[in-house]
Amino acid sequence: MKKQTVQSGIYLIIDPSMDEEILFSKLNLIAKEKISAIQIWDNFKEDQNIEELLLKIYEIASSNNIPLIINNLWKYLKQIPLNGIHFDEIPKNFNEIKNEINRDFIVGITCNNESSTIKYAEENQFDYISFCSMFSSKTANSCELVNFETVQKVKNIFNGKIFLAGGIDLNNLKNLDELNYDGIAVVSGIMSAENPSESIKNYHQKIKK
Repeated sequence: MKKQTVQSGIYLIIDPSMDEEILFSKLNLIAKEKISAIQIWDNFKEDQNIEELLLKIYEIASSNNIPLIINNLWKYLKQIPLNGIHFDEIPKNFNEIKNEINRDFIVGITCNNESSTIKYAEENQFDYISFCSMFSSKTANSCELVNFETVQKVKNIFNGKIFLAGGIDLNNLKNLDELNYDGIAVVSGIMSAENPSESIKNYHQKIKK
């Protein structure tokens, strides 16, 4: 399986616990737009058939050439042709994980103000890092606020893609213009929108080029 790459732009995070009919009606619209990647948050319902759900999402993403990444649950990469894994924190056994998956895959990690995570990502050749949280938000309430100064210095440490996440919306996006970044991660700004396609277009118009 050839490794895909995460392009600059909008990185979408979806909640698999939301109503599946709504989830897939929105995903089918979103997949027609320009999306850097789709990450599946590890927030599954207890009675959910996770494998079946992942395969259905993968079918939509792959047919539109969008990399599909799962949050933390790396073992699903052994069963399903997902494109990558996003860690919320430094994995204790990354070399063992790579050996078990035994194929190329995208890997990214959430960062805050700790330079050790950024350095780890660079040393282990991660494809991207995602700073969380840039602003206060309901979906990123477990993340500390990131100092803009941390983001400004990151290109001196890390060579992969830089994404910004947490509380970013169409109103505050302009506040990030002073920063050097490759894309933004969005959750509710797209998935909660009545017209997610229009929302994506609006983000693209306002994102720093």
